[in-house]
Amino acid sequence: MKDEEKTKNQLVKEMQKMRKKVADLEEVKLEHNQVDKELKQNYKKLQKIIEATANIITKVVETRDPYSIGHQQRVSKLATAIAQEMKLPQDKINGTRISSLIHDIGKVNLPTEIISKPGKLIEVEFNLIKNYPKVGYDILKKVDFPWPIAEIVLQHQEKIDGSGYPRGLKGDEICIEAKILGVANVVEAMSSYKSYRPALSVDEALVEIVENKNILFDPEVVDICIKLFKEKDFKF
Repeated sequence: MKDEEKTKNQLVKEMQKMRKKVADLEEVKLEHNQVDKELKQNYKKLQKIIEATANIITKVVETRDPYSIGHQQRVSKLATAIAQEMKLPQDKINGTRISSLIHDIGKVNLPTEIISKPGKLIEVEFNLIKNYPKVGYDILKKVDFPWPIAEIVLQHQEKIDGSGYPRGLKGDEICIEAKILGVANVVEAMSSYKSYRPALSVDEALVEIVENKNILFDPEVVDICIKLFKEKDFKF
């Protein structure tokens, strides 16, 4: 009987220890959930601050070029839709959205008479234009974004055959976010009124990217862009 009582007492003690461990684990879990909740809330706040700052930058660019009003927002809408349709990871979708909103920031360094020039640019003027992604990069690289915003902005005028600027990157040297932004930028720009030409139709812009698919533009990005307009009824 004594042995049985001893065994019973040991079992009770072990169960009490286990109950204590479970209680401790529940407490840790609650603390973890609270920390996780706070982290998510802070991340959302950070995103809102970043987007608000991006919108301010957009407004600054638009004050220098009235023909660009709404351009970056529309490009961002299309670029984000392409990234989502491609099922990219959420961080790449977010990076695409934010970089698209501010991709023209480097144009603040350009003379307004070049930005809004009604005629064809001469070589010196075009060389200045070609430097604006680098100017944007130099501004944005000082900001510690959660995504490679500065690099995406730097690359968005690159073409997969190496004919783009400012570095003449080719193929996979260009990040996917910049490839998406490049296509969205061309489609929106062609279908909007500019100082040097009237607006073209979206269909004409889509013909342009199809004709240059696998030459200037990434084929998968082009296919997804066409799908959005033709099958998903995408509109700016």
